[in-house]
Amino acid sequence: MKTVIVGGVAGGASAAARLRRLDEQADIVLLEKGAYISFANCGLPYYIGGTIKNQSALTLQTPESFHRRFNVDVRVCNEAVHINRDAKTVTVQDIRTGKKYEESYDKLILSPGARPVIPPVPGLPCTRAFTLRNIPDTLAIDTFVKEKAPQSATVIGGGYIGVEMAENLTEAGLSVTIVEMADHLIAPLDYDMACDLHRHLKSHGINVLTGHRLAAVHETPSSLTLTLSGPSGDHSLATDLLILAAGVRPESDLASQAGLTVNARGAIVVDDHMCTSDPDVYAVGDAIAVTDFVTSQEAYVPLAGPANRQGRIAADNICGLDSRYTGTQGSSILKAFDMTVAATGLSEHAAQQQGVRYEKVFTFSPSHAGYYPGGKGMSIKTLYDPVDGRILGAQIVGFDGVDKRCDVLATAIRAGMTAYDLTRLELCYAPPFSSAKDPVNMVGFVIENTLTGKVKNFHWHDVASLPRDGSVTLLDVRTPTERASGYIDGFVHIPLDDLRARYTELDPAKPVYIHCHSGLRSYVACRLLAGYGFNCYNLSGGWRLYESVTADRAVPEHGCYDPK
Repeated sequence: MKTVIVGGVAGGASAAARLRRLDEQADIVLLEKGAYISFANCGLPYYIGGTIKNQSALTLQTPESFHRRFNVDVRVCNEAVHINRDAKTVTVQDIRTGKKYEESYDKLILSPGARPVIPPVPGLPCTRAFTLRNIPDTLAIDTFVKEKAPQSATVIGGGYIGVEMAENLTEAGLSVTIVEMADHLIAPLDYDMACDLHRHLKSHGINVLTGHRLAAVHETPSSLTLTLSGPSGDHSLATDLLILAAGVRPESDLASQAGLTVNARGAIVVDDHMCTSDPDVYAVGDAIAVTDFVTSQEAYVPLAGPANRQGRIAADNICGLDSRYTGTQGSSILKAFDMTVAATGLSEHAAQQQGVRYEKVFTFSPSHAGYYPGGKGMSIKTLYDPVDGRILGAQIVGFDGVDKRCDVLATAIRAGMTAYDLTRLELCYAPPFSSAKDPVNMVGFVIENTLTGKVKNFHWHDVASLPRDGSVTLLDVRTPTERASGYIDGFVHIPLDDLRARYTELDPAKPVYIHCHSGLRSYVACRLLAGYGFNCYNLSGGWRLYESVTADRAVPEHGCYDPK
């Protein structure tokens, strides 16, 4: 059997390697319009920043090494320009010579990837504007930085590539601005979880402009002048270098022209065998529509991990194995200097858009035992089904240990686990690595307490609407030192350790809304007061989360928030 694969990198190269491992006699042709068949897409920004120093490190396989290892006919700089499904041929153009030829197939795998979005604004394209998709893009940016010595750079788009480029350009010595149309960076995060990232980037000198879009570009011989449109109108920004990282679109023109089914977004529609509307044509990677694992709704999630698995599954089915893709849950992670941002499953925004039943909790846990030096806190937002406690999604922002906690929660989602299951997980513990109650266990405990009625929560966005007319009690149980660093208007202060002796100062007929720094001590306060007949609510995520969000929304510098 002869299989032709269009596109290398993650999905195509994985499919080729798997085909060979399953069938030593298979005839495999891999067509790649670029000069590289397998390279580290996700490592490209780190070459520009100098973390990856050798260009050769970006190339995972060369055509020669891939042929030696897997006996695959690899043809770089050969672009598939037309598919004749009736004749089962692909028209290929050799980019170096311009000549075209026909290549026959029994089975065809499409792995063309996605192309960067170029905003349709006056002044683009221009010589100082770059996208980042492949090694030539990377080398072009690196050459520009070394030869032109720009002092400033602006990144359009605050997704993963945008933030990684902002970090690496900063590390290369440039003054960097990120411009993002949405109200926060990193779309898989919710706004409340992105606020810590905003603050961290700003602490490293990056100017973060959310709620802004690029309206025009004016190029001079020595720089660019950008017109940005924001909440207060248009304004200008001078920059030496422009990085366009405003997202990607599926590279599906070849499939669409061949009459294969694509959706409204342009993504190729496939079944769980990775088969398109033609039984002899498969598609994988960033060009395809996927099924959201949590909601079972159609989605577009271009990630390297799923692309690799999809390539393997397509190869399995071509070789007669019943291998199925069970959906994408969007597990992803980002390094922003020394901060780590990770997410998996549904965000709150996505749950609302898709009409999914959910509830949420915020927890703040140390990366390892508090008495062992060097521990740092991580902020965790977890979505769950309020009926059965099934975990729907998680977002974590912190430093050490974020990756492994998000991986555990990603596994829990894939396994259909509930909050009760999280409480029973036996996870590795030693003081340098975790606490005896791991942050994932703590998520389970907090949700379990909520589901079983031991605590009722309110959230940062509820604070402003709480009445200040004396009809409810607003209580801050932090220490005096914590209180001095900032407070919420209207909350009376009784430290937790004094509460048992002073609870009689409170009216048991009034609901009590309580907060501490993270939500743990205020939970203890809720249980204490519940024992004396009070009806209590706990601020999930505590002052720490509340202050992070309100500070991002430019409250006064002293940290107080006056809802009046």
